[in-house]
Amino acid sequence: MITCYIRYIIDPAKLKEFEHYGKLWIPLVNKFGGQHHGYFLPSEGANNVALALFTFSSLAAYEQYRMQMMDDPECRAAFRYAEEHKCIISYERSFFRPVMS
Repeated sequence: MITCYIRYIIDPAKLKEFEHYGKLWIPLVNKFGGQHHGYFLPSEGANNVALALFTFSSLAAYEQYRMQMMDDPECRAAFRYAEEHKCIISYERSFFRPVMS
């Protein structure tokens, strides 16, 4: 199992637009075999940092998702939405594996 952690720097004036963007992606990750754990929006502290977490069974499954999403009309529309609304300034993607008992 591998969990993708995305740390976004967002435009705080466009929080509503970023939240909509997140709601577009949750079912799309699930559609391609992942399990989305949600988007986490600023509350206290920094007002321009948001997070997303989702899990795939393996890095290979994640890479398959990345290939499939490039051809998916809904995924392309979600990317366009973020570009048009300019709610994302930058992002960093990291991968983690769980330690279980």
